Amino acid sequence: MIALASDCLLFRTASGESIPYSADMMSDELAGDSLESFDPEMVQHAASAVFHYFKYELGRQTVTVGEFAGALETVLRGFAVTPGPAAKPRSKEGVLESDLFGIAREAGEGELFFFPRLRAELRQQLQQGPCVLRFRGLRGCVKQLLGARRWSPRCQALEGQIVTYLRQCLFAEPGPVEAALVVE
Repeated sequence: MIALASDCLLFRTASGESIPYSADMMSDELAGDSLESFDPEMVQHAASAVFHYFKYELGRQTVTVGEFAGALETVLRGFAVTPGPAAKPRSKEGVLESDLFGIAREAGEGELFFFPRLRAELRQQLQQGPCVLRFRGLRGCVKQLLGARRWSPRCQALEGQIVTYLRQCLFAEPGPVEAALVVE
């Protein structure tokens, strides 16, 4: 038997055939009309992230084309810029809360679906014009995503990544954002 290259996964087609593809080859294969609204480099990076998720986080050697395409679609949908409703007046007394643990549960296993879902939650909350955005349940969220029972250095690293990601998303939003961000 020939060993599979370390940068490849076996993709099972609908006909039952298994074909080895790398992340770059798969993003080229899936590129089509539905992905033309995205920057090709962004699609390639997203495909690499999905590839990494299946190969290293889930430890899989074989993936169906449908599974891969569905995961890639979910990731890209999380980064899609959709026009929101007309600007609402700012609520100067508003403190809006989001439950990070709940978002982690909704996102399922792993970080792949969590971060786009978190960004969507941040955007939704910002549309309401709060003074303070509070994201609570960080510790439980991290343990949920990693499947950890006890706090570890890996948990600490992911905790920092989540806080950094929220800050970056807040500063990347168009227009002036005057809301304070609290993550606990």
